[in-house]
Amino acid sequence: MDRTRPFMSKIYYLFITFFLLLSVSYAQDTAPRQIEIVYAGTLTIDNDKYPGATIFNSDEERKVQFRHQGMDIWCDVAVLYQKTNQVKAFGEVFIQQGDSLKMNSEFIEYNGDTKVAIAKENVKLRNEKMTLETQELFFDRNTQQAYYLNYGKIFDEENVLTSKEGRYFVGPKKSQFTTQVKITNSDFVVNSLTLDYYHATGHIYMFGPTTITGKEYIAYGEKGYYDSKTEKGYFMDHARIDYDNKILTGDSLYFDRFKSFASGTNNLIIRDTLNKTLVKGHYGEVYKAQDSMYITKKALVISEVEKGKDSIYIHAKKILVTGKTGSRIIRAYTGARIYKTDIQGKCDSIHSSQITGLTRMIRNPIVWSGKSQMTGDNIHILANKQTEKLDSLRVFDNAFLIEKDTLGTGFNQVKGKLLKGKFKENKLNNVNLYQNTEVIYYAYNDEHSLVGINKSKCSQIRIDFAPTQQIETITFYKDVDGAIYPEDKISKKELLFPNFNWRGDEMLKSKEDIFPEEEKNIQLVPIRGIKSEEIDLIEEKLQAKIGN
Repeated sequence: MDRTRPFMSKIYYLFITFFLLLSVSYAQDTAPRQIEIVYAGTLTIDNDKYPGATIFNSDEERKVQFRHQGMDIWCDVAVLYQKTNQVKAFGEVFIQQGDSLKMNSEFIEYNGDTKVAIAKENVKLRNEKMTLETQELFFDRNTQQAYYLNYGKIFDEENVLTSKEGRYFVGPKKSQFTTQVKITNSDFVVNSLTLDYYHATGHIYMFGPTTITGKEYIAYGEKGYYDSKTEKGYFMDHARIDYDNKILTGDSLYFDRFKSFASGTNNLIIRDTLNKTLVKGHYGEVYKAQDSMYITKKALVISEVEKGKDSIYIHAKKILVTGKTGSRIIRAYTGARIYKTDIQGKCDSIHSSQITGLTRMIRNPIVWSGKSQMTGDNIHILANKQTEKLDSLRVFDNAFLIEKDTLGTGFNQVKGKLLKGKFKENKLNNVNLYQNTEVIYYAYNDEHSLVGINKSKCSQIRIDFAPTQQIETITFYKDVDGAIYPEDKISKKELLFPNFNWRGDEMLKSKEDIFPEEEKNIQLVPIRGIKSEEIDLIEEKLQAKIGN
C-alpha cells in the first residue's frame, strides 16, 4: 500500500481534479461525461484492494462529494475508477438529482457511462411526497426509473404499498408493481398480482387479479381502475363486487363508496343473499342508501319460493327492486312477464310486495294456470307470506276464463265481472265468478262422448279443477237461465262470446319464454376500457390540472 502525507494528498487531489476537468473539456460532445470530483478531504491509493482506483475520504468539514450530469453524490468514502468512469460510495451515502429526487443508502455503485446506479442496504428513495424503501435498488438515469427485485415498500400521504418486484418512474410519478402486491389504506386493502399506481392522483390501474377489501365492500377484477382517494372505480374481466349483502358480477362493474352506489354493464348478475333473489340484465344499478336496485336490457328477477323447490321469474323492459329484507317491492314495467311452473302471465306492468304477498298485474293482464287462460282489467295474485305458496287469485272487471276442450275443437268459456280463485299446493283448485256470469261448456259423459254444450247465465258460477288442471265440475248459483244444446243445434257464432280471444300460442311454456324473441339475442356493446398506452397521457393531464 502506498500512502502520502496529508499535505501531499491535498496537492495530489488538486492535480487529479485538474486532470479530470481538463479531460472533460477536451472530450467529444457525444462521449459520456466523466464523474466530477467536487470535494474530498484526503485521498489514498490501494492497488491491492482497489487496483486502478483512487480512494477519497471525508474530513471533519464535509463529506466526499461527486457530481455527474445534474446528480450529486455524498458519502464517507468513495472509490473512483477513472478509466471506467465508475464510482463506489460507502457510508451514509446521499444522492440528489434536481430539487425533488433524493436517495439514502449505505452503499452505491454508479457508472457514469451507462448512468445506472445500484444502491444497497437501507435504501430510501424520496421524490416529493413519495418514499421508497428496499435493500437493493437499481436506478437508471437514462429512463429515470428505479426498480427493485427483492421486496420493497413505498409510502405516500395516503397509502403504504409493498411488493416483491417494483418499478418507480420519476417523470409521471408512477409505481409499477408485480408479484405479491399489497396496498394498505386506513379504509381499504388492495391485494394484486400486477398494478400501476400514480402517486399524484392516487389512481390504481389493475392488470392482473386484484382484490380490494373495504370496510363495507369487497371488489375484484383482473383489469380496471380504482381511485384510492375517493374509493371509486371500475372492474373488468371476471369482475365481482360484494356489497350490502349483494354479490354483483358482470363484464364491467362500477363502484362509488361515498355515493353508496354500484352498477354493472353486460351479463350483470346481482345475488341478493338475504332475500333469496337473483337479478339479471345487461345494465343495472344498486343504491345502498335507498335499499334499491334498478335493472334493464333483458332485465330479470328470480325470487326463490318454497325453500328452493321453485322460483318466480319476472321480466320487463325495466325493473326496480326496493325495500329492506321483509319489505321488498318489485316494480316491473313495459312488457312485463311472470313465470312459475304453476302459473304464467303477461301484462304491461307488475307490482309485487313482500309485505302483503300481493302481486298486481296492471293493464292488459293475462294469466295461464294449468289449462286455463284468464283475462280481465286487473289481476291480483296473492301468496301466503309464511309458506310462500300461492294462495289466491283475483280478476277484476271483465273477468274471462277460457279452457281449450281437449277432447274436441271447441273452448270452454266462463265470464263475469269478478273472479276469485283459490290455489292448493300452488295449483288452481277452484274459481268463483260473480255478477252477470255466463258459461259455454262442453259436457261429456263417462265414456268421453259429447253430451252437449251448456250455455247458461246466472249470478254466480263455481268451477272446480281436477289435479290435471282441467275443469272437472261447474256449479251454478242463483237465477240460472240456460240449457244444454246438441252440437248440431247451435251455430259456430254462438259457440264464442263476443270478446273471445284465445292466446294459447303466447303461453310461457318454460322459463326461457320469459324473454320475447327480440330480447333473446340482444346485441351487446363491447366493453373496451382504457388502453394501456392511453393511461400515462390521461394521468399527465390530470397531474397538470391539479398542479402536481
